[in-house]
Amino acid sequence: MLFIYNLLTLIASGIVKIAALFSPKMELFVEGRKTVFSTLSQKIQPGDKTIWFHSASLGEYEQGLPVMEKVRELYPSHKIVLTFFSPSGYEIRKNTKAADVVVYLPMDTLANAKRFMQAVKPEMVFFIKYEFWPNYLNEVRKAGIPAYLISGLFREKQVFFKWYGGFYRQALKAFSHFFVQYESSKKILHNIGFSNVTISGDTRYDRVSEILERDNSLPFIEEFINGKTTVVFGSSWPKDEAMFVDFINSSIDIKFIIAPHTFGHVPALKESITKKTVLFTEKEGMNLAEYDVIIINTIGLLSKIYSYADVAYVGGGFGTSGLHNILEPAAFGVPIVIGPNHQRFPEAMALVQMGGVVAVANKQETEDALSALVINDDYRWEKGHVAGTFVSMNRGAINIILNHITNDALI
Repeated sequence: MLFIYNLLTLIASGIVKIAALFSPKMELFVEGRKTVFSTLSQKIQPGDKTIWFHSASLGEYEQGLPVMEKVRELYPSHKIVLTFFSPSGYEIRKNTKAADVVVYLPMDTLANAKRFMQAVKPEMVFFIKYEFWPNYLNEVRKAGIPAYLISGLFREKQVFFKWYGGFYRQALKAFSHFFVQYESSKKILHNIGFSNVTISGDTRYDRVSEILERDNSLPFIEEFINGKTTVVFGSSWPKDEAMFVDFINSSIDIKFIIAPHTFGHVPALKESITKKTVLFTEKEGMNLAEYDVIIINTIGLLSKIYSYADVAYVGGGFGTSGLHNILEPAAFGVPIVIGPNHQRFPEAMALVQMGGVVAVANKQETEDALSALVINDDYRWEKGHVAGTFVSMNRGAINIILNHITNDALI
């Protein structure tokens, strides 16, 4: 099966090169990998000590970041090497200060895995959540390097638990320890013979809790809000916006902040809104208090903007790409509205059940949910309190992970 996997990986490498001719994202995927080994040779010198973190994309990076920061404190003389598989992670975080070297992970061929390990020579390896590459993991295991899985999630449908998944189960032996989010993951790992498993929870709860301790002030937002009730639409897609634009247009004396996930459709979005609307990139010299809607057509501000929200709508739930991060507004104690496609997100399922999140299935339900939260102060406070308490109660994953790593280092 490993032979078949390697053959399919080589075929996939050729396919993505063809796809790159037609897709800007695939072009980034292919072009970015061309300079990986030259970058490694420039930034990692003989004698450098390194620790390798791998995340599939941006979400996994956010889960790994708090551990990365703490590991840097524990090992200040080591260089942190961070790899991404997806352009949506690499292109946004390629200049992060959390790592010394940031590159794409080359495709999981045996030759690439050997070459990468020879270039990096990591003394410790961290994979985040659920992306596993057999050739890389086998090389880690052969080298006897301590390897850890952070915020792991396992489901019975994954290849590890199929009759034909023996080569994947073999790759899992590379991990010195699995830090998983839930009892269910621990149980199914036990069923295939792994006992080196700890339920640590999700590091994202620690990560989002940290944003409460920083300066989240944005003077332009304060000027825009001008003391009025504020609804924030975060990481919205056109399918989400179709659910709430009419609510915006029919509202009275409410401020709206829209932070779309992508910006190509922003002109059309602005055109669809009848309220007085300004873009972030147009705000200089404007009296923002005069506007009803501001569209944030830039990245990096959303987590701070949530601190000003009375109500938050988090996008992605009406599409197929997946629900976006609900934990940031939840950490600020903000009640949240989401779309129907959230079943793959345990935190969303839990908060819906607890009452901190309202899940809606169509436009009418969206408008009703937003209206109820805007009008009823007590109802809004109650749901926001549930959301904030949920985040606070689930903190602690980082300490569990670091205590184990520190004890391993002492053995």
